[in-house]
This record gives sequence, C-alpha cells and structure tokens, in this order.
Amino acid sequence: MIEFQDVHKYYGDYHALRGITATIRAGEFFSLLGPSGCGKTTLLRTIAGFEGISSGAVMIDGKHMAHVPANKRPTNMVFQSYAIFPHLSVAENVGFGLRRDPRSAAEKIRAVDEALEMVGLKGYGNRAAHALSGGQRQRVALARALILKPKVLLLDEPLSALDKKMREQMQVELIKLQRQVGITFVLVTHDQEEALVMSDRIAVMFEGEIAQLDDPETLYRRPNSRRVADFIGVMNFLPAKVTGESNGHISIEAGGLGQVDIEAAQAPGKISGGEAWVGFRPETLTILYEGQTAMDRETPGTVEEVVYYGDMTYYDVRLDGVDRPVRISMRNVFGRPVLDIGTRTRVAWSPGALVLFR
Repeated sequence: MIEFQDVHKYYGDYHALRGITATIRAGEFFSLLGPSGCGKTTLLRTIAGFEGISSGAVMIDGKHMAHVPANKRPTNMVFQSYAIFPHLSVAENVGFGLRRDPRSAAEKIRAVDEALEMVGLKGYGNRAAHALSGGQRQRVALARALILKPKVLLLDEPLSALDKKMREQMQVELIKLQRQVGITFVLVTHDQEEALVMSDRIAVMFEGEIAQLDDPETLYRRPNSRRVADFIGVMNFLPAKVTGESNGHISIEAGGLGQVDIEAAQAPGKISGGEAWVGFRPETLTILYEGQTAMDRETPGTVEEVVYYGDMTYYDVRLDGVDRPVRISMRNVFGRPVLDIGTRTRVAWSPGALVLFR
C-alpha cells in the first residue's frame, strides 16, 4: 500500500530522514516507533503530504505522490490533539469533511450515523463536542477520518492524552476497528508497549533511520542490535567474551553465567570473537524457591531490590561474580512468597533465551 524509496528529508543542514526504504502492506496495522526527534512524525507527514521530501519517492497504492497535494491523497489523519471543533455537535464534527461531497443531505446523515456506530458512539450525534470525555473525543476524531473511506489512516500519537486505563481500552478498540474496516493503519508512537500490543509490524527509528523493521515478537525476542534491545522493553546486559565458533554455534563466557554455547541465530550482528554483550529479558529468568530445581541452568545470586506490583514482583538480583544486578520478573501466584532484600537465592535460565550483541 505504501512504499518509501530511499527517502531523504533536510531542514536546512539538519538531515531528518536518512535514506528510508520500506514498504507498508495493504490492510496491516503498522507502527513507527522511536524516541522524540527520531523522524517518525516527519515520515508520517510525508505520507499525508504535509511534508515534502528532499529526494527519493513516496508511493501509495502504486502511485507516486511527488505532485499530489495532501487533499488529493487517499489518506486521512487523526492528530494528537484530535482537532475537534468545540462549537460544533458530534455529528457536525464527523460530517465536516462531507461539506463539498455531492451526496444528498439524507445520504450524508446516513454516512455520519454509520461512522458513529462504527466507533461505538451511536446516538451521540446531537451531543455538544465540548461535553465529551477524552476517549469520546478520540472516537469522534476517528469517525471523522473514516467517514471519507481513506485507503490509509494515519495516527499521530492519538492515545497520548488519555489516562493509562483509557489508553489500554482504546488500544483494544483500535485493533478491533482496524480489523473491522480492513484499511491500512499507520501509527506513530514513542510507547513501546503500545506498539507491541497493536501492531502487525513495527519500524524502530533512531536519528532519521529505520534500525529494525519486524513483527512485534521478533523485535522483542530477537532485536538486531543492543540499541534496539535496550529501547524495546527491559533487557538485561552482561559482559561476555566469544571463545569459539563451530557448526552453527557460538561459545561464550558470560559474566555470572559461565561458559555457554548458543546458536548462531542468537547473534544478530557479525560476531568474530572478542568482547561482546549478552542480553536477556527479565521474564526469561526464574527465581528458584526451596525444593525447586532448574529445568536447564541455574546460577546463585543475592536479592538487592524488590518492587511489588500486585500481580508481579520485580527483583534486582546480583549474580555471583557480576558487579551489576539483573532484573527478574516473577508472577505472584498463590503460595509464592515475596523475597526480602538480602536473600540468597538461585536463578534458573536457559541458553536459548540469550541474545549476543557486539
């Protein structure tokens, strides 16, 4: 549906987009994820036609967009602020884009009603826009964008103004809505969890470039660099040394873990011996309680910090022989005690959970 061909964007001497080449498939929920200033919103605006590009090409549905103005593109956008007109009713806001549409008044009213029903606001047409909650305003903005039946819906951090509970609820609603309408959604967000929950694929951006483009599970389990790994969720890192390679396996000596062999696929970059880092997620480690034995490997350590979240407890455990603690997440199932700071414990782990970075 969308193709970027070596897209560059300059603002004077500032190189905002640096050779972006990627495709977004028809009907997928695609996210642009990265820290502030990485270029994700600029890239979104090049799709919408609000920003020109310095070189390269942006194509939508097989057509070059070089000379196509924003109002002629098969896209619509939901802004971070929603841009709801407070002096208009909900129905007038939703139908705003139909003012020059050749359809009859009755057809426009029907289209507004259908759009409101689509976003769960049936019967809200006569309500004043200024009287809506944040979540309702976001739904109105979605209905207004969808009523024109675009091929691509662009979402510029549309959930950032909502509280945590409403944001999580709207994430699920957006996923259902995207499946219902079947059009391509492109979301800009700096929230890693939001991108992982909602997306079919994610492009992680740093400094105007795409560092990795993959499905959420691959991004989380097999990040292609330490920078991506550190940005997506929580990742523990321990110093390691590559001691050998043979038959598709790499031998490493990892701090706190000892000698271990991993598959070559667990080293996304080029590893040719020497110093490296081994990474692993908090949930891939398990604290062993009295009477439990490890299914694979175990390492002794000491609890240094405990953070209780109700359903989960997060432990910082210093493994023997390591000068930095690792984060371990444990679900608080019935009968499982929360350990105290200073407790000596055993940590179970598996070589298959490790990722090796240069």
